[in-house]
Amino acid sequence: MQLSALLKKLPGCELHGDASVEISGVTCDSRAVKAGALFFALRGVTSDGHRYISDALESGAAAVVLEDASFAPANVTWVQVPEGRQAMAQMSAEFYGQPTAGLPLIGITGTNGKTTTTYLIEAIMGAAGIPAAVLGTISYRFGAMAIEASHTTPESTELQAAFRKLADAGAKGFVMEVSSHALEQKRVDGCCFDVGIFSNLTRDHLDYHKTMESYLAAKKRLFAELLRPDAVKPVRRAVINKDDACGTELAASAACPVISYSATYAADVYAKDCTLTVDGISGTLVTPQGQTAFASRLMGRFNLYNLLAAAAAAVALDIPLDAIKKGIEGHAKVPGRMERVENDQDIAVLVDYAHTGDALENVLSTVREVAKGRIITVFGCGGDRDPGKRPIMGRIAAEMSDLAIVTSDNPRTEQPLVIMEQIHEGIKPLGLQMYNTEELQSGFGQKGYAMVENRRDAIRLAVRAARPGDVVMLAGKGHEDYQIIGTVKHHFDDREEAARALAEVR
Repeated sequence: MQLSALLKKLPGCELHGDASVEISGVTCDSRAVKAGALFFALRGVTSDGHRYISDALESGAAAVVLEDASFAPANVTWVQVPEGRQAMAQMSAEFYGQPTAGLPLIGITGTNGKTTTTYLIEAIMGAAGIPAAVLGTISYRFGAMAIEASHTTPESTELQAAFRKLADAGAKGFVMEVSSHALEQKRVDGCCFDVGIFSNLTRDHLDYHKTMESYLAAKKRLFAELLRPDAVKPVRRAVINKDDACGTELAASAACPVISYSATYAADVYAKDCTLTVDGISGTLVTPQGQTAFASRLMGRFNLYNLLAAAAAAVALDIPLDAIKKGIEGHAKVPGRMERVENDQDIAVLVDYAHTGDALENVLSTVREVAKGRIITVFGCGGDRDPGKRPIMGRIAAEMSDLAIVTSDNPRTEQPLVIMEQIHEGIKPLGLQMYNTEELQSGFGQKGYAMVENRRDAIRLAVRAARPGDVVMLAGKGHEDYQIIGTVKHHFDDREEAARALAEVR
């Protein structure tokens, strides 16, 4: 493809050199440059891509897109743009043939619930005869094809390549998690959204966004800018959680019509006569298309919200009510989201990705509603991430569990014991019994907590302390099959460790 074809949607750019140069690939990673590539020199948090232009040229880059003309290369075509990331997103979409322009694309943003909601929408679209690809935290996948996810939402070059690959494999629609980082960094600016969903907003990623106002502003871009109807997609819809405090503000900012959903009172889409048990959720789904009884194997009120978000997105796509019901009832589980570790000891061992205070509170509230016995929670907090949530999560886990075991998560470059002590600060004011490892070997009596640095030992201890009817909640890592210590990933899977621990005490 000639460079001139990629510049069609970039008014205001300044071309220096030959616009007919042939481009064979697009990348912002100088290490990935191959002969004929277009290299985007981007300013990052820790490095400046302008300083790697010479490396890209040595590897065969045919042209360069940059912001700072003082780094312009000699005798090579270059393009100056005001915003490199936005240019990269738009040019990447063009390079890969605008894969989302002719197929439905649903994007969901929010602190919690994104992954489960994508799985539900995938099931509903499948029931409607629309085979959909899912791009999310776990992977980018379609049928038997799976592409490992590098980020919740990858760089636009990688994202558009994935869209093209999935479309070529036969996908007739896309369901996508859209992170706040991706919105602020304009990784999704080349995407043609049909529906945008807002699930909720609670404290998370403040190590990056600094304030909740900035976090919300990043989310708002999806609704205020990227859902604006145009000639490519003149009909677009925003799906907004009416029960979240930020929902009203986002709905007011939307550049397209809004479909609201609620679990507590009438909205465009809501549920009535709901029953929540250990076996799942049942009730009546009410939509503008009519109402229908439903029964889902998912657990808890927070999953009711996920069901409603998925149903509202389906309404926005004009999917029939019978397909919505079929999709909801046919969906069983999401890896690492309230996932059961099967056993014959009458101990409910659940693995969940809950890694924020709100998510942890949601899963523990759900467990409390249906638990026959005590709740034992194993959790930690990731290193090099928002330290302000650590005491909050400590308090929530200790208050809502009969036994909370504080352990290591992904410590990264921080010391695990330092992270654990910050979590401990939220537990101390509660005045609970602190158990040591030896005391818990034969179980526990009164409500309390323990501090166990090694996550494997913490899981083993939790299972050993449990008795029939109890629930053991392993929170924070969910589907992850690794633990990051320093800068190295080590294989570690909560589900595998729990299964081993259950076998030991059998």
